[in-house]
Amino acid sequence: MDESELAQRAASGDLEAFGELVRSHQAGVYNVALRLIGETRAAEDAAQEAFLRAFRSIRHLDPTRPAGLWLKKIAVNVCLDRLGGGEPDPLDEEAILPDPEPGPETQTVAREAGEAIRRGLLRLPPRYRAAIELRHFQGLSYAEMAVALNRPLSDVKSDLFRARRLLAGYLKEMDE
Repeated sequence: MDESELAQRAASGDLEAFGELVRSHQAGVYNVALRLIGETRAAEDAAQEAFLRAFRSIRHLDPTRPAGLWLKKIAVNVCLDRLGGGEPDPLDEEAILPDPEPGPETQTVAREAGEAIRRGLLRLPPRYRAAIELRHFQGLSYAEMAVALNRPLSDVKSDLFRARRLLAGYLKEMDE
């Protein structure tokens, strides 16, 4: 069964179809939450809350649009709500970082670069962090980002430009 059929069934109240959508998108939703919040336990909680919100509003799921985008939009909103209340711990050691296959030196360099980017992302304001997440980690187009963030396209482009500029500054600052 393809995703649009699953979405159609889930929107009409089929719990098994909703469960399959959750299974299909749980890693993506968690990764969005982890990159936005920056702490594994809080990201797990945010992902769980996103799926609960999705379940409560399943009748609003448009089966003609990608369910994954809808679920990630909910996750971004949950994370932005949570980020309004405090800052994440940028040094959470349980965070998932890329596990490259090359030797130990390359792994160390990659891990340090990943940690620097992660720390830089966590310094960004939440809306800028969301723009980076959706564009560079989720691969959304500007139009899809505007829908996911419920913001005008021009605002999304401005946020992404400013986020990149700030992140580059943070990374340069850390390098020095």
